[in-house]
Amino acid sequence: MVHVREYFRADGTRVRAHSRWAAGGRREMSVLAVIALVVVGFAGTSGAGSADGSGMKVPRPGATAVYPVKFPDWDRPRPRPTPTVSYPIPWDRG
Repeated sequence: MVHVREYFRADGTRVRAHSRWAAGGRREMSVLAVIALVVVGFAGTSGAGSADGSGMKVPRPGATAVYPVKFPDWDRPRPRPTPTVSYPIPWDRG
C-alpha cells in the first residue's frame, strides 16, 4: 500500500494523510486470494486416503492421561517456612 502524506490542493483544501492501493494492487491481491483458496481446497481433498491410494485411515492415538491429576503429598499441608536469620535487622529510618 502507498502512504500519501498530508497536502493542500490548488484550491486550498487540506487533504489528510492516508494509505491507498497502488495501481493494479487490488487485482493482484484478488488473484493471490483465489490461488490461495484453490490451494487450500485441493489440500483438504487430497489428504483423505493413504499414500498408496487405498483409502485406509491412519489410526489416531488414544488418550493416556488419568484424571484428576494428583501429585505426591498434594493434600498434606506444608510446614511453615522458618526465618533464615535469627537476629534483628537494623533499618535505617533517617
